[in-house]
Amino acid sequence: MSAAKRKPATMKAKPKEEMNKRALIWIGSIVGVVVIAVSVLLILTS
Repeated sequence: MSAAKRKPATMKAKPKEEMNKRALIWIGSIVGVVVIAVSVLLILTS
């Protein structure tokens, strides 16, 4: 008897990793904007 050929397993972790990378970039940019805004306000008020 011949064994049935199996399809190679598809990588499902890759898109999840990409979404995490995008989320980290978004969070980092938002934090950066907040820090810049706070520092500008502190400079203007002093």
